[in-house]
Amino acid sequence: MLHLDYISCLLTILSTILIGKRLWYGWIIAAINSLVICVIGVQTAQYGFLPGNLLCIVLYAHNLSNWRPGIAKQGAASSALNNNPEAAEESVS
Repeated sequence: MLHLDYISCLLTILSTILIGKRLWYGWIIAAINSLVICVIGVQTAQYGFLPGNLLCIVLYAHNLSNWRPGIAKQGAASSALNNNPEAAEESVS
């Protein structure tokens, strides 16, 4: 039998570390953890876990969408500077 409580514990720790390091995929792991907690809530008939964790999934998706465009913009700006050395020199001076 799967011990979902242990899996949730590991996912909580992992997502907290990744988000603390400002890695966007920490939000995905946190959302997976919330799904695991929802499954635990349904299996144990503790339905109070469902609304809070569903709300957390929505918040994680929102945070992920806010973080990802910023990463794409940073990547585009750095590649533009790498492709145009004159622009890189101007930004330094």
